[in-house]
Amino acid sequence: MLTSVRQQQILEIARESGHVVVETLAERFGVSPQTIRRDLNELCDRSLLARTHGGAMLPSGVVNVGYDTRRDFMYAEKEAIGRICAEHIPDGSSIFINIGTTTEAVARNLMRQRNLMAITNNVNVATTLAANPSCEVVVAGGVLRRSDGGIIGEATIDFIRQFRVDIGVIGASAIDADGTLLDFDYREVRVAQAIIENARRVFLVADASKFDRTAPVRICPFTNLSALFTNAQPPEAIMAMARENGITIEIAGEPRPAGEAA
Repeated sequence: MLTSVRQQQILEIARESGHVVVETLAERFGVSPQTIRRDLNELCDRSLLARTHGGAMLPSGVVNVGYDTRRDFMYAEKEAIGRICAEHIPDGSSIFINIGTTTEAVARNLMRQRNLMAITNNVNVATTLAANPSCEVVVAGGVLRRSDGGIIGEATIDFIRQFRVDIGVIGASAIDADGTLLDFDYREVRVAQAIIENARRVFLVADASKFDRTAPVRICPFTNLSALFTNAQPPEAIMAMARENGITIEIAGEPRPAGEAA
């Protein structure tokens, strides 16, 4: 049983939006951030919420939160991640971009690149990149998932396997403590795996909340990546893995020279 009406209201807000932010809640309820953090800790101890950087969100299970909620969650951070990832995609590149709200942020930041060839199973990415007259957009066939514009299925996998591109840009719903990339839909995961197998380099774009979540379907080990683009320093175990395997980590707001390993 919740210890306060405020905690019940916090939980209701989280259910409506998918996440809550400490500073916003403190202002809304007229209490200190420390009080809100205690509330969130108690809710997390009961497994009603899961902590994230600066707040909390609904705990992960076997079903992801809705697309609209994911799109709005940490929007500014995803845009920053999209910008730094796009900076590492040179003119004349061939790229895969898969399903995800952060991969869509990458697409929005590719308007200046020239002579790109972009293959995607994301209708939203295709529509965005169509605005760049110097980008050839190739859309994979398959079954359209209306909820988020993703295209999935065996036909999608077969289509992707026809290509060998310079860079695959992927997202993930969660990153486990051992670095395993995780997602919710095994059909979406199989497409992501095909992208990884057919790209010379693999860029993961993931906001810091992904280190606090879990999901049931394995995509690949962290060591399959060439680079991680995020908005806050990952856990030390991930940093160590990156150093040991020459994986670049780029943090939005803390740019490193291109090609420098973390």
